[in-house]
Amino acid sequence: MKSLTIVAGDATNPQAKGPKIIAHVRNDLGGWGKGFVLAVSRRWPEPERAYRRWHQERAGNDFAPGAVQLVRVRPDVQVANMVGPRGIRTGGGGPPIRYDALERCLNALAGHALAHQASVHMPRIGCGLAGGRWERVEPLVVNALCARDIDVTVYDYG
Repeated sequence: MKSLTIVAGDATNPQAKGPKIIAHVRNDLGGWGKGFVLAVSRRWPEPERAYRRWHQERAGNDFAPGAVQLVRVRPDVQVANMVGPRGIRTGGGGPPIRYDALERCLNALAGHALAHQASVHMPRIGCGLAGGRWERVEPLVVNALCARDIDVTVYDYG
């Protein structure tokens, strides 16, 4: 089993050799404009375009909580758009994060990482705008990825 490594840095600039997947979560509303995605979009336009198209065409594809879309941005880097939160934070209805959907995303991501022999790089997914708690997210990451011998690095942006 691989261990999860937490470092200070920018998850859009993964520090590893070989194939890499940068993972992040989006809500199921098709929006892209706050949080970590701004850093992704500053570096590459493709993930946003692909995510918006995926959402717009959702009647005919797999777009739903728990789904993962991989977008190649460099020969050795893919971005994983993962649908984890439901809606956005409004009122007192609780945080948008759906831990069951995030777990499905991470299990699907593990399959992709293994197929591409890729390491996985991410911010503390689901813990920003989605309102999740890292003490609930970390075990999901460890069980889905690290337990399958996938190197995982979590970046805390300083």
